[in-house]
Amino acid sequence: MVEQAQALPPQARQLADEVVAAERAETAGRMSAPSAPTRTSWRTFIGRFLCVIVPVVIWFAPLNLDSTIKHALAIASFMIIAWITEALAHALTGLIGCFLFWALRVVKFDVAFGGFADETPWFLFGAILFGMMATKSGLARRLAYLVMLRVGNTYSRLLLGLILSDFLLTFLVPSGIARVVIMAAIAIGLVDAFGLGIGSNVGRGMFIILTYTAGIFDKMVIAGAASITARGLIEKVGHVEVLWSKWFLGYLPCSLATIFFAWRLTLWLFPPEKPGLPGGAEHLRTELRKMGPWTGLEKKALMLMLIAIGFWLTDMVHHVSPAVIGLGVGLFAVLPRVGVLDIEDLKRLNYLPVFFVAAAVSMGQVLASTKALDLLTNVMFAWMEPLMTNIYSSTLVLYWTAFIYHFFLASEVSMLGTSIPLLMNFATTHGFDPLALGMIWTFASGGKIFVYQSAVMIVGYSYGYFDGRDMLRIGLSLTVIESILLLLVVPFYWPLIGI
Repeated sequence: MVEQAQALPPQARQLADEVVAAERAETAGRMSAPSAPTRTSWRTFIGRFLCVIVPVVIWFAPLNLDSTIKHALAIASFMIIAWITEALAHALTGLIGCFLFWALRVVKFDVAFGGFADETPWFLFGAILFGMMATKSGLARRLAYLVMLRVGNTYSRLLLGLILSDFLLTFLVPSGIARVVIMAAIAIGLVDAFGLGIGSNVGRGMFIILTYTAGIFDKMVIAGAASITARGLIEKVGHVEVLWSKWFLGYLPCSLATIFFAWRLTLWLFPPEKPGLPGGAEHLRTELRKMGPWTGLEKKALMLMLIAIGFWLTDMVHHVSPAVIGLGVGLFAVLPRVGVLDIEDLKRLNYLPVFFVAAAVSMGQVLASTKALDLLTNVMFAWMEPLMTNIYSSTLVLYWTAFIYHFFLASEVSMLGTSIPLLMNFATTHGFDPLALGMIWTFASGGKIFVYQSAVMIVGYSYGYFDGRDMLRIGLSLTVIESILLLLVVPFYWPLIGI
């Protein structure tokens, strides 16, 4: 493996380092929109103040509640407020919360840290290994160049190629941040080839759509931290099996329609200064020549990923958990000689997202075991029941409620980790299908109109090619389109595939 690492092309090694650096910066809370340092500091200050005051008030308040429920709610309020305001790093907040559940004897250790023994964070760990395989080997970048070379060399075709590449890379690189870093390197070269730069419609269109779709495609496939977290909580709290293949097939019409509408919408909102790029194909061929012929690492990475995808697509037959497949293939990739990664790669991995997801699952288990979940469900979702009179109204109410709820949490995992347990409890106690409700709610977390709502958006925004107004225009338009697509897919298509 040492020899393989030394033989790695410099471009691939540099790209892998950029991906790791971007993800570490985001997880540590150091990456923020360049225009808002003061607002972020005030939000952090207020968040830290509320993280102390609100839990203390709930803990000692003379409420007509069992003390265990009250204490569980107090600690959960600390975690939720800290996640909303980003007062602390998400993983640190989660670990402190789990520790307090245990140390203050709200629940026993196996419940307080139960999420770490759940398959959800380990599914995410396997997904992280997938992303490292694709970036380290250079496979992700090569496939993106090949797809775009086949599509064409006009602005319209190159834009379509970026979106298609973004979608296909979702299966190989289950990290939106990593996909943005990979695709941004390609987009910058294309913008330069057009003879344009920051502020041009070509640059704005390419960057806004590759960034936005990177944050929505991994809700249509169980690939990123958000959908992996949602799947685990739907199974754990909703007590239903969530198959990778059924989720993928359920959203396949939305995926294809999103590719088309995102493409046409971007062309309409950001018409190019130059419609054609005569040297575009040559630029892509030059980049491929720089990468050289297919390497052994790329072939191994492609083979392992195809095996995993094959097992995921057929899980309706063998019913092997997607987490088992993902983690199994990921660990196999680290084996000496036969694998793609080595122990040094494991040392460079960012494990904080795994801890964050495990802590979010743990909080859900604590709230369920203490019966605090029932109380929160009645408070948050009881108003929805009268509005959910049929499948059409239910779909719209769920989608737009989740969309608005996401305004208050800057992290998709926080948004889903704090709300999915309540939603699943609401579904099981009111006779709704937990799988359908969970899938709609998770899908809605992909709709965004502000940069702060996702680390993926912040990373794309940091390149400087689009601004907040561009984000609002493309985000609001696609959010409305996605809600209309759901109104067609949920009542007419989902019953055909058993959802």
